[in-house]
Amino acid sequence: MTKVLLICASPRKNGNTSQVLEACADVIEENGLETETVYLKGEKIESCRACGRCARIHKCKIEDGLNEIIDKIRDSEGLIVGTPVYFGTARGDLMAALQRIGYVSMNSDNFLSWKVGGPVAVARRGGHTSTIQELLMFYLINDMIIPGSTYWNMVFGLEKGEALDDDEGIRTIKRFGENVANLIKKIN
Repeated sequence: MTKVLLICASPRKNGNTSQVLEACADVIEENGLETETVYLKGEKIESCRACGRCARIHKCKIEDGLNEIIDKIRDSEGLIVGTPVYFGTARGDLMAALQRIGYVSMNSDNFLSWKVGGPVAVARRGGHTSTIQELLMFYLINDMIIPGSTYWNMVFGLEKGEALDDDEGIRTIKRFGENVANLIKKIN
């Protein structure tokens, strides 16, 4: 069965970002695809060392759990990343992970090419658009396909559960999930 992998960069268990990604995954599953969510919480993702070893071994030399995520991405047809917004940007561990994932893909078999997905940003008040722009760079440079929605993939909320009260944001995320699922089915 076709799978969409979601990566949650929130350090909070069952926080707003996790809940928003769950709403997205539910819609993808309702549209006939399998989903799996990977949580970076508790992981110690290191930054890329630019050693170039991935070009020879087709995985990252750093053994911190990211290679297991890379294997899951290789086996999926979609990739969605969700992050809380801190100081107007995505979480650092997510960016470290994406840079290494992209580097391995580009220096091996371009496994990211033609995967469908996009970013989701969750914040209290602001920084959503700059975070989405930052994350879109990863998708675009890796030859990935990004479907749209009815607005940008951003949701507002501070306290746990508040993001689910952002009706417009959740509608946007659900439509995005539907578009990811339907585009993958059309490509297949």
